[in-house]
Amino acid sequence: MSRIKEIGASDRKVINIRSATFKKYLADGREVPGQSYLQLDETFPEGAGFTIYRMEPESSSQPHEHTCHEQFYVIDGEVTDNDGYVYRAGDFVLLTIGTQHFSTTKTGATLVVFVREVERNL
Repeated sequence: MSRIKEIGASDRKVINIRSATFKKYLADGREVPGQSYLQLDETFPEGAGFTIYRMEPESSSQPHEHTCHEQFYVIDGEVTDNDGYVYRAGDFVLLTIGTQHFSTTKTGATLVVFVREVERNL
């Protein structure tokens, strides 16, 4: 049996979302109030790949269209889509390519989001 190569310091990235610095979310060059994110993998363009997305209480995401499937997991809080569907902590969601929506939250929420491509603002 061959020996497995050790993981080098430059091969591992660990980010603690409780102490990390989040960036303000921008849409069309303007800050979206109450929205911030943490980019986990810089090999993707900003807003794509795995991100941690925070929504402050009483905030709303920008209306957008998915240019690929969007997958997200609700870590905490609740998020309501424009059609009234409520996503709760523990929900894993896949929205298909071409889906248009925006989300609001009364309580605030933290999501893990994965998209391959940057979404298109409407």
